[in-house]
Amino acid sequence: MKHRLLILVFFSFSLAYGQSNSTSATITSNNSKTEVSTGDKGELLINVSPQDLQKFQKNKQVSYSDFGAVGDGKTDDIDAIAATHAFANQYQIPVKANSKAKYYIGGKGRTVVVQTNTDFGDASFMIDDTQVENRNLPVFMVSSTLKSFKLKGISTLQKNQEKIDVSLSGPHLVTVSNATVKQYIRFGANQNSGKAQTDIFIVDKHGYVDAKAPIIWDFNTITDMTALPMDSTILTLKGGRFTTIANKENAKYNYYSRGISIRRSNVVVEGLEHRIIGEGENGAPYGGFINIGDCANVTVKNTLLTGHKVYRTIGAAGVPVSMGTYDLSVNKALNVSFINCSQTNNINDSTYWGILGSNYSKNLLYDGCSFSRFDAHMGVANATIRNSTLGHQGINAIGGGKFLLENSTIYSRHLINLRPDYGSTWQGEIMIRNCTFVPSNVQMASLIGGSYSGQHDFGYTCYMPEKITIENLRIDDKKSPSDYNGPAIFANFNPKMMNETYQEKFPYVKTKEVNIKNLIILSGKPLRISDNTYMFRDVKVNKE
Repeated sequence: MKHRLLILVFFSFSLAYGQSNSTSATITSNNSKTEVSTGDKGELLINVSPQDLQKFQKNKQVSYSDFGAVGDGKTDDIDAIAATHAFANQYQIPVKANSKAKYYIGGKGRTVVVQTNTDFGDASFMIDDTQVENRNLPVFMVSSTLKSFKLKGISTLQKNQEKIDVSLSGPHLVTVSNATVKQYIRFGANQNSGKAQTDIFIVDKHGYVDAKAPIIWDFNTITDMTALPMDSTILTLKGGRFTTIANKENAKYNYYSRGISIRRSNVVVEGLEHRIIGEGENGAPYGGFINIGDCANVTVKNTLLTGHKVYRTIGAAGVPVSMGTYDLSVNKALNVSFINCSQTNNINDSTYWGILGSNYSKNLLYDGCSFSRFDAHMGVANATIRNSTLGHQGINAIGGGKFLLENSTIYSRHLINLRPDYGSTWQGEIMIRNCTFVPSNVQMASLIGGSYSGQHDFGYTCYMPEKITIENLRIDDKKSPSDYNGPAIFANFNPKMMNETYQEKFPYVKTKEVNIKNLIILSGKPLRISDNTYMFRDVKVNKE
């Protein structure tokens, strides 16, 4: 009797975490069976019997069936899955899905918080989005146990500043903003009034900024500055066969977040598959089944994803637009790599939207990928695409630093398109090596696409890449009409700029030089500088 009492005292505890009832849990251990229930406010109530507690700790692993998951493809297992991870988080032990299980996840407003290594294995997960309580809640949230905090006492920052005046416990991810300055003031059908000036970077414990992801703006005022400690260990997610039953909402900008959100640094996702079924005549867009944000050092590899069907709505300018909808999303994240990844649908099928969207990111990598698109909306600093094949939406980017494209094949209107809605700006260098370009519209084929009128204020000076280096490029334009004049280096960025009488209110900083070596054009036509020779009259083109 005395021994039994000691066990009860030792194993009684309570844990509450999360910022909402969808992620909160209380764990107890008393002399009743292991079971999962919910409280009056929807929070999880988890009891683990002393015997099971000892067993789980001894095995150093838990599975979803341990907490009541049925895995029959019909029973909603979201509470059991969430409870399994809540327990695993408390004891810092891995989670392994039951082999061959089929987990059904309905529309309940519950987020599974993942803080330990997870092996989804060959289990399948059916995520039903046809009746969702809260489309903003992810199904899985990979998070850190470390907490962010405000940085005080820093009033300004300078571009490329090497050190900030802080003393920290270790590497931290710093996010800074200035609400008094608006940037990325979007132009066109999805026009807006801009976003607060924002940057994200890594500092070590002495405040030194990681030179590979430098500060890219001058901050004359700082209205918010937050530091998030970076986890020193790698968390892994392996396997899993995920299927989304698509929502059937009206086609409006009501983004769904029903996937895996990663909000922890140093994460590896490997061997995951995601498919989509049930897309009909209507549907709201998705913000990324794998949604990476507010973190650094994330790698997604050997993963199979799916492009979403394109739906149209009325944009901010009152005209019809196609809604961006993504299976991959990267926002305010550094050092994010996609390695040996592909998608289930044809990368050249324009009925499906480009698979990636990103904002406020640095050091993005595709290596060995076959995707319909690479895209940087509100800026990327440094990007690399190598050993990859990109489809109908090609490469769309704005930002700065070094953009490296090598050993890849691009099927699109332009080899690289600088997004016009954000000023067709790239402040830095573009390098193209050992690539094949297959233009989807041969008559308008150009290596660098974009558009810039000089009449719109984007909130920053807009640049063309200062230097462009092209080595061993093959342009497959052999299927060309008789009146085809040959490919151009630059698209006609401003058809109205035909002579010195045209005045830009916001001058565009043009490219200084283009260096070309070993160029093959299958049509036999010459490479031209542009349809607009006046605009690019001062560009120095060196050919070998």
